[in-house]
Amino acid sequence: MSAPLWDSETPLPAPPAARFDMLRLILRGVPIVALILICLPLMMILRAIERLFYGAGRPWSSVFPRFVSRSALRIMGIPLTTIGAPMKQHGAVVANHSTWLDIFSLNACQRVFFVSKAEVANWPGIGLLARAAGTVFIARDRKDAGRQKVVFEQRLLMGHKLLFFPEGTSTDGQRVLPFKPTLFAAFFAPELIDDLYIQPVTVRYTAPEGADPRFYGWWGDMDFAPSLVSYLKARKQGSITVTFHDPIAVAAVKNRKEMAQICEDQVRSSLSDRSRIQP
Repeated sequence: MSAPLWDSETPLPAPPAARFDMLRLILRGVPIVALILICLPLMMILRAIERLFYGAGRPWSSVFPRFVSRSALRIMGIPLTTIGAPMKQHGAVVANHSTWLDIFSLNACQRVFFVSKAEVANWPGIGLLARAAGTVFIARDRKDAGRQKVVFEQRLLMGHKLLFFPEGTSTDGQRVLPFKPTLFAAFFAPELIDDLYIQPVTVRYTAPEGADPRFYGWWGDMDFAPSLVSYLKARKQGSITVTFHDPIAVAAVKNRKEMAQICEDQVRSSLSDRSRIQP
């Protein structure tokens, strides 16, 4: 059973048409596509070499998602500001989820491997990129919880820093939904608990001046293509702020439910007044 999608009673209005919309779409979209088409085969070649020496490890090829993400944000003209720093400890990262743009925002700041719902693996284009980048795909079904816990443990033991969205769905960027504790269970495995840290991260989107505050949000049954086009055509862009909170030692927390609540509170704290909006 798939996790329910968050939705809003008020749909996001289509941005008004402006002069040079198509020109901006081309001038931003073509370089991004070219960037991906160049970097993807290079990453795959490097990945093949890595397998000979490191097996499932990715010490070299994992630099490509960060390079592509930083470059794509620059091409779109969306400034990215970071507060704090990615942790150096071994473990995982958890963040609020507002939009597919989170992938670029969070990859641009650090070297991580995303945890994503299984359906994404089959999305045209996006699925290929996600698989190539080492994404961990999970089926959000309680029947698969035990198997997914094993997969998490294996990746963590390899030294991979996993990044997942405990809300289980994306929103309009104006709120933080309750964090689901299920995915935190793997971090409390006896062979991992003493060495792992979890770092909460808040991603905050500021809409372009005069635009709906939810401009960068992507929720419910909204399609990917129209969302992408609206970002590429925007005459003015807003901004992204990524806040890295202090890492939390797993061994210092009682259980997965307490860890989920602590992380949720930290992430919510950096959304300012918007954090008080109830889901």
